[in-house]
Amino acid sequence: METNTVQVATFGGGCFWCTEAVFQEVKGVEKVVSGYSGGNVPGHPTYREICSGLTGHAEVIQVTFNPSVISYKDILMIFMTTHDPTTLNRQGADVGTQYRSAIFYHSEEQKQVAENVIEALQEYYNNPIVTEISLFEAFYEAEQEHQDFYKNNPDYGYCTFVINPKLAKLKQMHANKLK
Repeated sequence: METNTVQVATFGGGCFWCTEAVFQEVKGVEKVVSGYSGGNVPGHPTYREICSGLTGHAEVIQVTFNPSVISYKDILMIFMTTHDPTTLNRQGADVGTQYRSAIFYHSEEQKQVAENVIEALQEYYNNPIVTEISLFEAFYEAEQEHQDFYKNNPDYGYCTFVINPKLAKLKQMHANKLK
């Protein structure tokens, strides 16, 4: 999905509240929407269905960005360094296939960039990177209460204990890419 001025990236890095909060801070990112992708059941899944782990979907974000401001490679570098890409089907206490690390590519170029970034970053991790790289097929927007969750609930316990450290890591590692 590409237009003259924007591109779309779709990632799963655990709970979508975390990845959404991270990418809302990045220069060149025009929109971040939480949702679901990568599943194998028909219809628009619900949060409750996703949490069962039975639909095959991952919690993802869909990032609309301006490639003249930030490259897809830089978007991937931020994604890969603000979650743990070495844990299979989990991020911290969130466990299940819905929390898997995944890159859903929208073009062969995105696929190649993703493979190159993972290869380049592997040496910085003690364990193998297990991030799934799959062809993007469909995106289902999450329910409204999941959109802008961190912005709307900054004092919520999960935000304080899980998202704030990710934002601190983002600021430390990618300060030059922030709004």
